[in-house]
Amino acid sequence: MENKRKSLKKNQIVAFLITIAIVVLVNVIGSYVFTRFDLTSEKRYTLSPTTKETLNNLEDYVYFKVYLEGDFPAGFKKLRRETKEMLDEFRAYSKYIDYEFINPAESGNDAEIRETYNQLYQAGLNPTDLNVQNSDGSSKQMVIWPGALVSYRNNTEIAIDLLENQIGQSSEAALNASMQNLEFRLVDAIKKVTRLEKPHVAFIEGHGELSDEELADIAKTLGQKYNVERKSIDGQIDALMHRTQDTTRDVKVFPSYDAIVIAKPTQPFDEKDKFLIDQYIMHGGKVLWLVEPVFATMDSLQNQESTIGIEQDLNLDDMLFRYGVRLNRDLLLDLTCAQLPIRTGQVGGQAQLEFFRWYYFPLLQAASEHPMVRNMNAIKADFVSSIDATTSADGVEQIPLLKTSNYTKVSGVPVFISLAMLRQAPDQRMFSSKSKNVAYLLKGSFPSLYANRIPQEIIDDQATDFLEESEPTAMIVVADGDIIRNQFDIRTHKPLPLGFDQYTGITYTNKEFIENAISYLVDGEGLIDIRSRELKIRLLDATKISKERVKWQVINTVIPIALIIVLGLVMAFVRKKKYSKTDNHEEK
Repeated sequence: MENKRKSLKKNQIVAFLITIAIVVLVNVIGSYVFTRFDLTSEKRYTLSPTTKETLNNLEDYVYFKVYLEGDFPAGFKKLRRETKEMLDEFRAYSKYIDYEFINPAESGNDAEIRETYNQLYQAGLNPTDLNVQNSDGSSKQMVIWPGALVSYRNNTEIAIDLLENQIGQSSEAALNASMQNLEFRLVDAIKKVTRLEKPHVAFIEGHGELSDEELADIAKTLGQKYNVERKSIDGQIDALMHRTQDTTRDVKVFPSYDAIVIAKPTQPFDEKDKFLIDQYIMHGGKVLWLVEPVFATMDSLQNQESTIGIEQDLNLDDMLFRYGVRLNRDLLLDLTCAQLPIRTGQVGGQAQLEFFRWYYFPLLQAASEHPMVRNMNAIKADFVSSIDATTSADGVEQIPLLKTSNYTKVSGVPVFISLAMLRQAPDQRMFSSKSKNVAYLLKGSFPSLYANRIPQEIIDDQATDFLEESEPTAMIVVADGDIIRNQFDIRTHKPLPLGFDQYTGITYTNKEFIENAISYLVDGEGLIDIRSRELKIRLLDATKISKERVKWQVINTVIPIALIIVLGLVMAFVRKKKYSKTDNHEEK
């Protein structure tokens, strides 16, 4: 019996040593071979190739200060957990990711907290007011800052919002969309702070485009990621292109800008400027067109009750038609629209405002599942026209991006626009048109407008390097220029954030759309495709929780403990019975 016990002990020691050796071997192999297993049905923890490449290329620490710490409702706790898990996933691929979660309300006394809040607002974060229900049935107001400040080396901190805009959405839907877009927002922030050489983006001027002040907020936002400037073409051959000469004295022509923006021109383009834009596109240049075929503004209604929307000839129709779209001479009215403040009186020296639905301000929605607009909330338009795809450009893919609702009215020019409609109930029979597309993404190889139209000497001129068909490239066409224009504070006259309506206090997603459009044009599909990620947020049934709270508390706390106790008793009984038989056998 003594020998058997020694043999059993020896086997146990050998098994222990083998286990230790296997653990050490697995860790050694794991230090050289990295892999992770994602067992979730939607591949929640599988990062995109673009994200992995970005993380692997980091050369120094990117630091996230996330302001999602505190006693939050369940939905925001889940957003906090998802954010932490995503950052941990980033750290698995790069040692240069670091973060901390901060509760800004723990700064100290009320004065210090207010100062902290002011600093966060100045840094670019936006607060969210919550009405939280206590367990005793009472409620309390809570201010949270669902965002983060991101820094890299000595670069200036940039602010990112982690909570999607909630216009027309339930809080659950907004949180769901926020968690779906976490990877995109975090990777985009990393790219912004780590990029050593910024791409170049130019706002074209010289044709009555929007002013610096009207583009102030979007220019400031894009300036975090791009070198932004204003550029007048003025018929100069080197305005949009630069030329190099190699050892064989061959001249090579390259775009000087990664993308150009044509924001609400009001004067016609001459043929020379059109030619230069055309050849910029032929050599791979990208364009964001924000063009209005109908001239109509709210300025005309400041001192009178009515105005006329008239056709606007910008001399771009043939060009855009050739590239694949036609801008129609109409204005779209939509029952799903923004509100317009109207002064109805004055009390105590203060103007009294009433809000009315203004059908010429449609709230645009995504027209496709393209990641540029997927999960995007309402975008406010201002006197927008419809766009049709054409068949004039073979090999060009035409993807609708934005559209009106299914309660649309189409008015052809000239359009009589009157504030009198605010005082009338809408006749829904007049809004019988289905949704109309107002923005398109065009990508592929575009035919030149000037193919077979210019003298042979220009074609043969190396300095021109004329191309009849473009390299693969892309452009975005939107039939509304005001979609990129910011409001001005009525008291200070300073530019307000793009998309923010100071009268209603609503922030529309105009800025996000413009950012996504420029990101797509400049960075390609890699980064923007991250937005196509779809996570299944399995929300609990609030009604069932309320009715069956005690039942599920018992199931989740008492039953697991009881099972462990029963299993322990069974194992103890089996062990006792087994060894009692062995002892009896050895005694015999």
